[in-house]
Amino acid sequence: MTDLTRLSAADLADKLAARDVSSVEATQAHLDRIAEVEPAVHAFLHVSGDEALATARDIDARRAAGEQLHTLAGVPIAVKDIIVTKGLPTTAGSKILEGWVPPYDATLVSRIKDAGLPILGKTNMDEFAMGSSTEHSAFGNTHNPWDLDRIPGGSGGGSAAAVAAYEAPLAIGTDTGGSIRQPAAVTGTVGVKPTYGGVSRYGLIALASSLDQAGPVTRTVLDSALLHELIGGHDPRDSTSIDEPLPDLVAAARLGRTGDLTGVRVGVVSELTGEGYQAGVSARFAESLDLLRSAGAEIVEVSCPHFTYALGAYYLILPSEASSNLAKFDGMRFGLRVEPDEGPITAERVMAATRGAGFGDEVKRRIILGTYALSAGYYDAYYGSAQKVRTLIQRDFAAAFEQADVLVSPTAPTTAFKLGEKLDDPLAMYLNDVATIPANLAGVPGLSVPNGLSDDGLPVGFQVLAPAKADDRLYRVGAALEALLEAQWGGPLLDRAPELEVGK
Repeated sequence: MTDLTRLSAADLADKLAARDVSSVEATQAHLDRIAEVEPAVHAFLHVSGDEALATARDIDARRAAGEQLHTLAGVPIAVKDIIVTKGLPTTAGSKILEGWVPPYDATLVSRIKDAGLPILGKTNMDEFAMGSSTEHSAFGNTHNPWDLDRIPGGSGGGSAAAVAAYEAPLAIGTDTGGSIRQPAAVTGTVGVKPTYGGVSRYGLIALASSLDQAGPVTRTVLDSALLHELIGGHDPRDSTSIDEPLPDLVAAARLGRTGDLTGVRVGVVSELTGEGYQAGVSARFAESLDLLRSAGAEIVEVSCPHFTYALGAYYLILPSEASSNLAKFDGMRFGLRVEPDEGPITAERVMAATRGAGFGDEVKRRIILGTYALSAGYYDAYYGSAQKVRTLIQRDFAAAFEQADVLVSPTAPTTAFKLGEKLDDPLAMYLNDVATIPANLAGVPGLSVPNGLSDDGLPVGFQVLAPAKADDRLYRVGAALEALLEAQWGGPLLDRAPELEVGK
């Protein structure tokens, strides 16, 4: 591993701007790292080396000519494979889209390209973002760089693993119920779910349209702020996009690094702590609260009583929206087409054969559940009731934010579990999202920052939640905690990760 792959995105950007290193050198260093560790990690579904180096050469030439460039110009990035990329395969981790090359870019990809970030490739994920472990990918498991026998979280385990394994300094994930924050927690990285509508969803393959949100996966809070400001902002092609400027996220992160939280009220959500949380997770959370208190923050306990129903409501709303969104994968227009082995070739039979062969078990499970919840006679009892619970959760957030500036909890109840451990128990898998789901139901932003190792030597995450459109609060509090912890540890948590057993 070269020193270039160890640099944060902000530090690498500074070296590029000073012309101490070229984008071609930085990009090639990361491509070399990918070639070295991918057999063990499998974070990528597609590596676009030629395209990335072409972008890097262009940025180097423009920089040499004296052109004013974006802060992150020339810094390589990886993109989750649920985000469409013109000229690069986009599969959403599913056989039903294997080999599909989109004819257009997602808005956030266009902004990345316009800013001159070389795209290293597309990262692995649970099929159509349905899962908490990246074990539901149709193209094989991704492995946690901390322990290759363990999961990297999900659905965006590929993006988190790529950043944790130093294959990319930046990555993009999507978060429908925690799919950025939970992988960040179990891989020792930083993950941010922006306010719903704060980053355009145009060009995201939809899972649940009222919940999906793209966001940054990085190694530092400042890096996330830089990437968030790049990809965020209004997009007229997305009807849910917020038509307001983003707050100054980078300034908030830099302010947080001073370690001063005087006057900031930090609310501990009582329903997101205690029973069901691994002892080491709870211990690191308590220690982090002490650090925030030492930085001047006021720690208060708040209650959000309807959060206890969030998991149930989510697993009715998401499957219902998924069953509708995935109806377009029918074997008729694009993607996989499977014709029945015998009998007449009708639209109905082609559709059944295609979806039966193209979708994995978890996708089928959720489509069936969602279709049932939306069916005549059950809509009000299930989907309608879940939406009422969603409203109550939004009211809980509103009341809590009257008492506190931010809310905090552990990001995930446990550290990374072993591959295969929960694969046959969907309910146990779903419980990994218990702390992250409420933010998606309410549309508020959330951040996970690594806050230590549990008793098993694996990383845990600290979650910060803020009111809608107040994403800057995440970055101030998250960066403050990061700085305080690094002062204790003598450097980033990832410095304490074991060396990858590349030959495994």
